[in-house]
Amino acid sequence: MSRGRPSYRALSDALPIARRRGTTQLVRRAPENLYDFTIVSAIPLAFVRVSYCTRIHAPVAEFVNDFREELFMLGRIPTHTTISRELWLRSRHGTWRFFRLTADSLAELGQDGMLLSGGNAVSQKTCAVGEK
Repeated sequence: MSRGRPSYRALSDALPIARRRGTTQLVRRAPENLYDFTIVSAIPLAFVRVSYCTRIHAPVAEFVNDFREELFMLGRIPTHTTISRELWLRSRHGTWRFFRLTADSLAELGQDGMLLSGGNAVSQKTCAVGEK
């Protein structure tokens, strides 16, 4: 879970990963911002929020509860087939996990933005993603 100040190290480490997927546009950090940066590529347009995570290997259901605020903010971005709302989590050792918030679930992604085969996904109905 992330508490306190935003993780600027996680954000700066996320940008090279994002640039491999397309053109990035960074947004100045502020509490009211819904995302930290966008990735513009052919399709989809990704809105990404980055956070520090102490338990990076936890089950997806725990992330839904631990990062409720971040998921709530991403959930305010309208859904569309050409839009990806993503939560990127970084451990203190530099390990990453990537998730896509859909209308009804939180699904795990690879660094390339593709859904992991047999990937972890948690239904919104089970964990109430996006509710504050």
